[in-house]
Amino acid sequence: MLKKSLVIMGMTAAFYLQAQDISVIRNSIDVYSNTPMTGSSKFNAMAGSNGALGGDATALLSNPAGLGVAIAGDASITLAVSGNKNTSSLTGSSVNYNINKVNIGNLGGVATFQLMSESPWKFVTLGANLSTQSIENYVESPGNGNVSITKNLIDNGGNPVVGNLSYLGHAYNRYGTQTKFNLGVGANYNNALYVGASVNMHYVDLEQYDSAKFGLNLDNTAYSFDKQYTPYSEKSNGFSASVGVIGKITNQFRLGASIESPTWWSLDRIYTDYYTGTDGYIYADNFVEDRRFQSPMKATLSGAFVPSKNFAINVDYTLGLTKPRYKVQGDAESELNSFFSDSYKNLSEVKVGAEYRIKAVRLRGGYSYASSPFDAMTINAYSNSGQTGDVNYSNLILGDRNTIGAGIGYDFGKFYVDAAYQNITSEYKNPFLSGNESFGTGYYSGDFDVATPSSVVSDVKNVRNNFFLTVGWKF
Repeated sequence: MLKKSLVIMGMTAAFYLQAQDISVIRNSIDVYSNTPMTGSSKFNAMAGSNGALGGDATALLSNPAGLGVAIAGDASITLAVSGNKNTSSLTGSSVNYNINKVNIGNLGGVATFQLMSESPWKFVTLGANLSTQSIENYVESPGNGNVSITKNLIDNGGNPVVGNLSYLGHAYNRYGTQTKFNLGVGANYNNALYVGASVNMHYVDLEQYDSAKFGLNLDNTAYSFDKQYTPYSEKSNGFSASVGVIGKITNQFRLGASIESPTWWSLDRIYTDYYTGTDGYIYADNFVEDRRFQSPMKATLSGAFVPSKNFAINVDYTLGLTKPRYKVQGDAESELNSFFSDSYKNLSEVKVGAEYRIKAVRLRGGYSYASSPFDAMTINAYSNSGQTGDVNYSNLILGDRNTIGAGIGYDFGKFYVDAAYQNITSEYKNPFLSGNESFGTGYYSGDFDVATPSSVVSDVKNVRNNFFLTVGWKF
């Protein structure tokens, strides 16, 4: 895929949007650089903040040293009910779309082994965690009749004519599932120092669509067009490793640190390539290719305050240490790497979570903020009146993300039940439509193609309302 485009030194964001498929950028960050963080209800209620607390299998999602904190075996299963709503606005009109999914979001377990010796090493703990989440996403943007593209056509009599195509709407559609499996070991040194390490296996199965609708003034007919190289499907697997440490500064205060290596991905893709035949009609062929992708390395620093057995609060700060990178197999990967080098901001995320116990009842809450992964970019775009010009956008393609969590649980002794709610919001500028006629990266129908160097940009608000129910057993 994407082998036809050209390498240009000092490539701009505007050039990239013309030359290739914007969904490749989005998935590189939104899917392949953001692994599933669906844990137990306790973990989700605290917005994923437990890097210096640990105690169960979800420690593998933030700091594997948290396995060493466990002093008893634990196994749990979590049912996830997810709601994903996108509202895309353009020229005063909006389109809403809701996706609801139910699945097993998390399976986790730890087994703790007490060391019967005089050594200060007290426990060794083995843990496994499986997180699964839907990556299905649908964004439908309204039309704007002021956006008109001139196209040279041939009428039924074989005569050249000039037609105007009015933009009527656009749809970005992604289906799929993402899974992360962690297998780790932790150890407890004298109830004061905890260390851990894990290996992490990643899996993605997705299908991607990008289509636009135009109205032709010559016959007042609406045509549906597919973006070059779409639809496509990917089956991908990756590997990463994590190490971490937690230390008790005092009985009430703990500090933690962990590093997760880049995820080394292998992506197998089937994609569609459109071309114009000698007879003037549009044809499509399917091709297969493989790619290699490396997600950013991440480091997390954590602090926890535990003044009593009834209350704990934790803060995590995660920072990306490297940038995404494709293994260069041709011009396209070089362009991608240049784009990420110029426009990608290293991940920055802060999480705060707390738990309060009232006898057997657990009350939990949390908040997380992740910054936009891209710097502000200037692209050539249509205004509401249909005029084109360079516009500078922040939150282009993907935006800041805010997560609020809340939950409650009850400990029956050997068994426990927890419930949690998460509200995740994000707003971003959604560019589409741009394509380059020379590279053949525009939109194609069965009869003709459309290419414009300018993007239409809609405003998208994404709201996710997720509910979780966990049943666990302590042994």
